[in-house]
Amino acid sequence: MPTPPPFARWLGQTNDVTQVFLAAGQVPDLVNLAGGLPDPSVWPVEALADLSARAVREHPQEALGYPPIEGLPGLRDVIAARFSTDGLRLGRENVLITTGGMQGLELIGKVLLDEGDVIAAQTPAYLGALDAWRPRGPAYRPVRMEEAAPDLPFLMRGAKFSYTVPNFSNPSGRIVDTDRRKALVAAARETSVWLVEDDPYGALYYDGDPLPRMLTLCGGDPYDGPVIYLGTLSKELAPGLRIGWVIAAPEMIGALTTAKQGSDMCTSGLSQQVACMALEDGLCERVLPDILSLYSARRDALCAAMTEHLDELFEWEVPTGGMFVWARARGARLDTDLLMREGLSHGVCISPSSVFDPEGRDRGAVRINFTLNPPDKLAEGVRRLADASRAVLAGVAGGRLTQGRPRLG
Repeated sequence: MPTPPPFARWLGQTNDVTQVFLAAGQVPDLVNLAGGLPDPSVWPVEALADLSARAVREHPQEALGYPPIEGLPGLRDVIAARFSTDGLRLGRENVLITTGGMQGLELIGKVLLDEGDVIAAQTPAYLGALDAWRPRGPAYRPVRMEEAAPDLPFLMRGAKFSYTVPNFSNPSGRIVDTDRRKALVAAARETSVWLVEDDPYGALYYDGDPLPRMLTLCGGDPYDGPVIYLGTLSKELAPGLRIGWVIAAPEMIGALTTAKQGSDMCTSGLSQQVACMALEDGLCERVLPDILSLYSARRDALCAAMTEHLDELFEWEVPTGGMFVWARARGARLDTDLLMREGLSHGVCISPSSVFDPEGRDRGAVRINFTLNPPDKLAEGVRRLADASRAVLAGVAGGRLTQGRPRLG
């Protein structure tokens, strides 16, 4: 057989960390602190089973047929009503239903990016977004929200869009305050640059009241502004539904719909009908208190274990919501790419900071998830992580460890 043509260049520039932490669940006794996975115990299994049966019996055409590319009209109307406020009027023309939140990111890249175009991205940046846009070959301009007074118009000017996760950012767990949200909206208007507000964790506030969405701050009657808002049911109901949405100006929804036609043609009608009925029935609001109670207790358990075992090795802030703690090594010798590999040999999986850096240079921090595991397993994982960290430091000092991307299996 002759040698086949090579794969596309971008495949050689990607990472396998997402595959690693998804595969981690299949490894016996491995404590997976790497992913952004919800606990299956919070899924409303019986309610979703009942809704699924009703969807097929009562709405067979919508559930089992090909729905419109934009999504079922009823679900689009429900989403529009859910996010409308006194100063923000949304209609179904503002809503596109996507196959999970990730598809929204991928479609944005399709409609806005040519090779070499600039993204002004909150840094560190969500790994899934970097993966979604990697085939488009963009350049990145870092926007560091923790800085006292970043010049947002300067950073955004000339970019195709600006990207941020304002609620409990993945990976840093930080929240963007209201004044900074207003400044981002103002900069988007001033520069005529699209502002992507990715909000998968917006329901997961453990301390304090929710801050206003940038979409809400932008306002409009009807809405026709620069904010492109992405949401999902993966953290509120169940990730297997694969229901997400984009809320944007009608012209953007039209462009994304054209792009979606060539991606999957349509999102599952069954999942859309179940989601529509769940939202109309208030299921999200009924299950949310139990989710918040469980996850906030696990956050506290993780941070307590980190104080006990990692205080000399890392520094971190306790997040007020979301799913992650971002811990930065106190010393430059603790390379977290090496730590990921060493952690696997100690029975713990973490996400290194390099994969959240568009340039792959940051090797001094780790993202740790607290939602998947119970407190005793979190404590054991942190203890193993401390042992792995000391082994890395000893190995670096002795010249025994070298670079290399870890793999499972």
